Amino acid sequence: ERRLFKLGYYLESLMSHILTFPTLFSGGYVANSLAIMTDALHMLTDLSGIILTLLALWLSAKSPTKRFTFGFHRLEVLSAIISVLLVYILMAFLLYEAVQRTIHMDYEINGDIMLITAAVGVAVNLIMGFLLNQSGHLHSHSHSHRHSHIPQSNSPNTAHSSSHGHSSLAVRAAFVHALGDLVQSIGVLVAAYIIRFKPEYKIADPICTYVFSILVILTTVRILCDTGVIILEGVPRHLNVDRIKEDLMKIEDVYSIEDLNVWSLTAGKTTAIVHLQLVPGSSSKWEEVQSKARQLLLNTFGMYKCSVQLQSYKQEISKTCASCQSSSA
Repeated sequence: ERRLFKLGYYLESLMSHILTFPTLFSGGYVANSLAIMTDALHMLTDLSGIILTLLALWLSAKSPTKRFTFGFHRLEVLSAIISVLLVYILMAFLLYEAVQRTIHMDYEINGDIMLITAAVGVAVNLIMGFLLNQSGHLHSHSHSHRHSHIPQSNSPNTAHSSSHGHSSLAVRAAFVHALGDLVQSIGVLVAAYIIRFKPEYKIADPICTYVFSILVILTTVRILCDTGVIILEGVPRHLNVDRIKEDLMKIEDVYSIEDLNVWSLTAGKTTAIVHLQLVPGSSSKWEEVQSKARQLLLNTFGMYKCSVQLQSYKQEISKTCASCQSSSA
């Protein structure tokens, strides 16, 4: 159900952005307005994010192959890097043009076309915000109605409620993002209104380009940081390795943690390999220890996959170096 809901929402957003982006960019080009083209560039970053999310949903359904045993999740990461780099290339061109206009001031802007195009951008963002708000309410209502007569358990298993919470948070985050896009579009509309009725203040156009370029950078730099951590196989920012080790050590019959590796295949799909040493005389309980460790990693820390290796207790033998032996002799 959550998968179908997310798929429907992202397809709806994809169609909206596909129809709006060419309108804004072509309108900005005809009006000779860098501000509107930068607004379209920001929408292009949103469009890239939607495409990457749909790609992730599609790849998650594909089975691993003999060559790609982890699956194709990293394609999402590569696509994210490529899309962000393309956005930066376009943004650099627009910034160069904005600097040239600021220095020379030898340009004309069609205020009528700019005003109409900016109004279209505001209208689209208003519609998107409304649809997101309605989608959140409808999904929450249908979910609560379906489970209103199911008795609640006091057990610690909260995976279902947690997943519903993440779904609601995702819609709320998307609504906040759409609200930010609306504020930017209103800024372009105000600049268009100024230029339409006060052409001598056309400097507002490159100023908007500077401001919106900063917004694009702030939007995409987090993507680059996250993809960098994934490619370098770093620990995801929401996990604490020390906390994982502490909880693993609390499992009965665990003597030590020989090794622990945590990384992400892609965003939201974390994998772990842990090597545990059992206490002396508990080798017969290895299945119980392994089950508890897997349950901890999968349920408590939300791992996508995990592998738990166990070994019986081996006493560490201190090795005396040759120089120490010779000195004692």
